[in-house]
Amino acid sequence: MRFLFVGDSMTIGRAGDFTWRYRMWQHLEAAVGAGRYTITGPRTGLYDAEADAPVSHAYGDPAFPAPARRHLAGWGEGWLHMAPVIADAVADARADVLLVSLGLIDLGFYTDSEQTARNARAFIMAARTANPRVRMVLAPVIPNIRAESDALFAAECERFNLLLAEAVADLTGPGSPLVLAAPPAGYDIHTDTYDGTHPGPTGEHRLAAAFADAMHRAWAVGGPYAGALAAA
Repeated sequence: MRFLFVGDSMTIGRAGDFTWRYRMWQHLEAAVGAGRYTITGPRTGLYDAEADAPVSHAYGDPAFPAPARRHLAGWGEGWLHMAPVIADAVADARADVLLVSLGLIDLGFYTDSEQTARNARAFIMAARTANPRVRMVLAPVIPNIRAESDALFAAECERFNLLLAEAVADLTGPGSPLVLAAPPAGYDIHTDTYDGTHPGPTGEHRLAAAFADAMHRAWAVGGPYAGALAAA
């Protein structure tokens, strides 16, 4: 089974982060088993704020294996950016399962909820052109600190999550199943992020748990998430 992480700044992480991808790697090692899966993708770096580019390899754990660092995530990238490139990425990576966390940056800077949902549908269909049997776990948007003071933005986040759920229901099928992950249990932007948006260690665990538990419930992949801080 070949996993491809797709996401925005919350998924790529910045220099010094562990990332929720790291937490998921730890989970897969324990629940699926070393050698029984592959993490794949065209990128490996973290975002470096000084360079304003994804050129850092200073992960929180230097022992995070290089092959497990692979992903398709970008600081400031959303469904708008990933829909045109996902087919080539899936084909090149030979991905079987996409773990996708996108949408916040779209709604915050690029597109409204309706257009963002259309881009999500385009992403799903494009991925299937490269692998008609690809599976996907799609995460809902977690409203960030902006939503506390911007009612219109908060409403757009809520509206998009409803539209994403509709897309998953409309487009899923036995050949290429889609799963909507539950919002991360207990996630609090004031304690699980370092700036109201980007996950710190506890947030990383909660995000990984949302994906791991969705795969376990839907497809019996691995087991329930057992990360040390999942219930912190």
